[in-house]
Amino acid sequence: MFGGGKRGALTDTLIGAGTEFNGMMKAETDVRIEGAYQGDIESKGSIVIGKGGIAKSNLVARDVTIAGKVYGDVHTFGKLVITATGQLHGSSQAAILLVQEGGILNGSSRMEKGDKKPAIAVPESPVPASASGAAAAEKKAKQAG
Repeated sequence: MFGGGKRGALTDTLIGAGTEFNGMMKAETDVRIEGAYQGDIESKGSIVIGKGGIAKSNLVARDVTIAGKVYGDVHTFGKLVITATGQLHGSSQAAILLVQEGGILNGSSRMEKGDKKPAIAVPESPVPASASGAAAAEKKAKQAG
């Protein structure tokens, strides 16, 4: 039962109600936070912040559902759902965004389709040298009055 057999399914990770946890989490499976968590979370599965959950975290996952409170940035390459009781205080990047009536999104939102894992920091597209020179000249002209 416990030793030699193949492992059928991976176990999900749960931070239960009444539990406080600090640190960095990387998970191969789904993660559910019902307690308090502080630190970044990266999951190859889904992340759910339950109704009583509070996460002071940057979240990176396939899908994210927020029914509690998140203070940090959320990056998904699937769906971000903020339920009627959910609050996100930070930026979001997702292919699909659903904010239910009563849900709160305080921050910027960026929607991109794609299979690749989103980057935590999205760099701006490079500006051609000729365009950057023109922009600098325009800025100087505005400052001069």
